[in-house]
Amino acid sequence: MTIEEIRRAYNAQPFVPFVLHLADGRGIRVPSREFVGGALGRTVVVHRPDGRMHVIDLLLVTDLEFEGGTAGGGPQS
Repeated sequence: MTIEEIRRAYNAQPFVPFVLHLADGRGIRVPSREFVGGALGRTVVVHRPDGRMHVIDLLLVTDLEFEGGTAGGGPQS
């Protein structure tokens, strides 16, 4: 997974909520752009509605799953 793929999902018009699937089996849901705090080199920060956050190493992201059934290839343009 690359930062460019994450950026493409983040910048999609219209935004499509997605799940970052990690190598350890977890899935981190990104319901809207406002939940992504930024990408710093190899990491991305995803905030949760309860105030907690995840700092995710992009090398551990195995797949992006988009709501509506599009997985791995990004939102359809």
